[in-house]
Amino acid sequence: MNVYDFDDTIYKGDSTANFFLYCLKKHPKIIVTFPSTAWAVFRFYVLKKGTKTQFKEVFYRFLKYCDVEKDLEDFWSVHIHRIKTWYKQQHKSTDVIISASPEFLLKIPCQKSGIKCLMASKVDPHSGKYTGENCHGKEKVRRFYEKFGNDTVIDEFYSDSYNDTPLAEIAVQSFMVKDDEIVSWQFR
Repeated sequence: MNVYDFDDTIYKGDSTANFFLYCLKKHPKIIVTFPSTAWAVFRFYVLKKGTKTQFKEVFYRFLKYCDVEKDLEDFWSVHIHRIKTWYKQQHKSTDVIISASPEFLLKIPCQKSGIKCLMASKVDPHSGKYTGENCHGKEKVRRFYEKFGNDTVIDEFYSDSYNDTPLAEIAVQSFMVKDDEIVSWQFR
């Protein structure tokens, strides 16, 4: 089985940032969330307080100002082309996507791309509240083993970030993706 990160790996860009900007254009009142988001950024990245999950819950408050189901359909109708060609050419029915992005955000592109197994952050699409932890770093490995068991082999793993080293370490082969260039993972 092959495992892939989503953003900047098989998708050109960051789907969460793209969706946020798309929603901001459609629902300008989202701007009211900027002060709390700015404080959350400062608190997490500068003061090093709180968890990534707590930070993201504040960020996802913008969802309260959206028509999420309609916005998702509209967003993906114009962004699905950002799934990279190299991935489309090697896609297999057994592929697994493991991403820190919200599950609700990635369901549509995964369905449209024939990806049957998606593991991502469980975020309420209306409130922005998480169920569990952000699917990031070692949490990705924990969820993978929880779903597939500790004996399941990852044949190939692809990501754009060394934050995914925990998954890269358990794969037979791991690859770093930069735009459309794929190179062997260089463990640090």
